[in-house]
Amino acid sequence: MKRISAIIVAAGEGKRFGFSKQFALLRGKAVLDWTLEKFESHPLVDEIILVLPDEKRKAKYLSSYRKIKAIVRGGKKRQDSVFKGFEQIDPRETGIVLVHDGVRPLVSEALISRVIEETLKKEAVIPALPIEETLKEVSGQDVIRTVDRSGLCRVQTPQGFFYSILKQALEKAEEEGFDGTDEAMLVERTGKKVFWVEGDPRNVKITTPADLRIAEALFDV
Repeated sequence: MKRISAIIVAAGEGKRFGFSKQFALLRGKAVLDWTLEKFESHPLVDEIILVLPDEKRKAKYLSSYRKIKAIVRGGKKRQDSVFKGFEQIDPRETGIVLVHDGVRPLVSEALISRVIEETLKKEAVIPALPIEETLKEVSGQDVIRTVDRSGLCRVQTPQGFFYSILKQALEKAEEEGFDGTDEAMLVERTGKKVFWVEGDPRNVKITTPADLRIAEALFDV
């Protein structure tokens, strides 16, 4: 089987957080380190491409994680950062590409395995959780209507794709100047069907200081 490469996107500046949240401490260790350790130790992941806001910490990460093949500087948008990371992957060796947010430190080995296993079968897979809360469409302070939540999910990472499928999606978006919210959205635009597997409620994304406290609490769950 060809290699499985993981692009860890950690190039954000953390404007809502106050500083680069991927370097915030979580139980005495940087959020990004918790994330990297999960992919470093996963038996099916062959290599890691790390995307950072700059190269200040390049030597540190290269010496700390043997699976890191390359470290690149991110772009202005997340999609640009993913594209830069993707360019570091050798298509002759890699069959599946995982894309994961560097600020999801509680991703489990089981979830990574689930995404990989289904990607091998279905070529394009995302982890997701059904929405349990009532949804409202609003305009300003006005409630317009209640939205039917059946069939709606919250999407997580890692998202898994065959190399060729993600390549086509990224290049099409680049050529057309389209900016998507995630890689699955770009793949959908090519006409390729995307499938989903059960996500993990603990796989939270650190966006605000409150999320950091939630992640801290989840260590004990």
